[in-house]
Amino acid sequence: YSTVVLEASSPLSDCRDQHNPAKISHIATSQSMEAERENQQQVPGLEDCLKLLRGERDEQRLAGLLLVTKFCNKDDHESIRKVYEAVGTRFLDRLLRTGMAEGNTASGENENRDAYLQLSITVLAAFSHVPEIAASADMVSKIPSVLQVMEKESASALLEDCYELLLLISSASESGAATFFECGGLKLLAAHLSCFPDGSQLLDLSLRLVMLVLGKVSLDVVANRYLTELSILVVPIGRQFALLQNAMKFDLLRLLCAVLSSEHLVPLHNALRAMSNDKWPAYIRAGVVDILQNRVAPDQKLQALIVAESMVSILGEHWLVSQMDLPDLHSSFPSDRCLLLVLESARVEIAVLLNEVSYIKYEASSSKAEELDLKRRNLAIAFSLVERIIKLISNLGEDEVPASGAIISEGTFSKVISGLDETVGVVLEYLKDAEEHGQKKGDDLLACVRLVGSYLAEAPLACKEKVRELLGYLLSVEGEHESSPFLSICFLLPMLCQITMKIEGVKILTSSGGYKAVVKCLIQLVSADPNALEDSGRIYLACDTVMNILLKRGHIKVQLDESVFVDLLKVLVYWADGTNDSSTIMMASSICSLILDITSEEALLGHPEFGMSTYQKLCHLIVRSLALYGQEMCEDSKSDSDLHQIIAAGYSRWADRFPLLRRMVEQ
Repeated sequence: YSTVVLEASSPLSDCRDQHNPAKISHIATSQSMEAERENQQQVPGLEDCLKLLRGERDEQRLAGLLLVTKFCNKDDHESIRKVYEAVGTRFLDRLLRTGMAEGNTASGENENRDAYLQLSITVLAAFSHVPEIAASADMVSKIPSVLQVMEKESASALLEDCYELLLLISSASESGAATFFECGGLKLLAAHLSCFPDGSQLLDLSLRLVMLVLGKVSLDVVANRYLTELSILVVPIGRQFALLQNAMKFDLLRLLCAVLSSEHLVPLHNALRAMSNDKWPAYIRAGVVDILQNRVAPDQKLQALIVAESMVSILGEHWLVSQMDLPDLHSSFPSDRCLLLVLESARVEIAVLLNEVSYIKYEASSSKAEELDLKRRNLAIAFSLVERIIKLISNLGEDEVPASGAIISEGTFSKVISGLDETVGVVLEYLKDAEEHGQKKGDDLLACVRLVGSYLAEAPLACKEKVRELLGYLLSVEGEHESSPFLSICFLLPMLCQITMKIEGVKILTSSGGYKAVVKCLIQLVSADPNALEDSGRIYLACDTVMNILLKRGHIKVQLDESVFVDLLKVLVYWADGTNDSSTIMMASSICSLILDITSEEALLGHPEFGMSTYQKLCHLIVRSLALYGQEMCEDSKSDSDLHQIIAAGYSRWADRFPLLRRMVEQ
């Protein structure tokens, strides 16, 4: 224990059954001084002190508490236990209340309250080093009082003992942590944490208490009760994550990983975006760089990637390349360092995890479902980061800024592209392995197709031979709970739209039979909800792809399946029939015009799913599109002009084979 010297006028304020308070304090001090003199000749034993602690008078117990520090230390649990049992909980309660000035306080005693309070907190903290004492209901019940003391006191020595006491009680039992939380302990931590000096014991204890409580209380519960405090705590935690260069850095990494990556903490992300402190993201970025550029355990690198992915989700891809001067950091780094480290680490994770997942799925002798699920979740984090980097590079490439104002250099840009090429190649190899094992269904396979599609949307000619070889398979991959490869096709639409602008791309798509998948995808998109904002872009990508195929069909040797296009014709007719949007009408009509090139009126009316009412709607659509362009002649609608040319040229080719339609147009 820390020795606390009581002044001669420092009584226990609520000892109602004792003699004169000044006399009590005088006797306690006298006995302490006498014991000190005797100590020079003979060190008192534990039993001597226990006799004092069991005494009937408070001055005896105070003297015993002061003397016991001579031969007890925090690791001597047996002696501490004996002292605790000897002094009793009632005396400790009264000592704490005296220090807090609760009860009847005689005049002139307040000036000595601090000494009693310091002694009480110090003794309680010492007792709490014994786990069973710290977990006792009596100790847990003192948490509200200790928090009350901390709200009023600013002395660092007292606060340090308070934090140590709370940490010991909260770590000893679930009820301790729960009581600390329920009594508003996080509010106090949020107010204190950013005020403590770097490297201080107070900061160390408070950080450990934060980690303990957030580790024991559900983050959902914390966010519901103390969302503002939780967002405030992230700021000093992020700063210390960057500054510390000891084992606690990894503890804070785990904490940030848990807090920022929780699926149910969307309100926290919103609160962090609104933070007035704009330096906390830079500190977290510096901490992530520290982890990724040093030799650390694989799970710690993965945690750093999870934190990076969470930060990108909260603040956007530019977090990876943002730069801010932080004078208190031990070192600085270039603005592109984080980007390159995250990409390289994610690439390594992807290569390792795909290899391990492949082994578990195809070669392991026994099923390892839990291990496989964990690796798939980790793979999703790495995939997400790579897709974010693809988006970042795409946006930076589109920004028209002078070379001097570029966020990353050309050299860095080349390194990123090279790394992405290699990673997409690894992913395609994994998909090829899956194809060879007859696997088409799985969320890991769908995630692979999504990543490949994201990259090929920006670099459609990348990994050209591998893509050509696997295109048919890529368009057939289904998610675990999907009944069709709809999402895989959607992920690949940007690339398919680009490659089919050339004859070679149309040949690749039609020779693999992939054009049928695209047509079916367009049918599903239009049939579901053509007005949905999320699907509107996909609809037009699919329309452009189908149009590219039909426009270039004369240059390919593959015979297109007429029945697939008849189904599309019917859907497009009803899609356009329910709208007044000129772009939709012109797009639907132009594709219909191209489909009519490969069929006839007799064949259409003979189709079981294409009756006269549908045919009349088709005729009305063609008439409507020709008349619409003639009426509007919009100056800002060059695309509509191109579509009108397709419709008009098509009409001149097939009008003779569609007499009913021609009659309606002429009328």
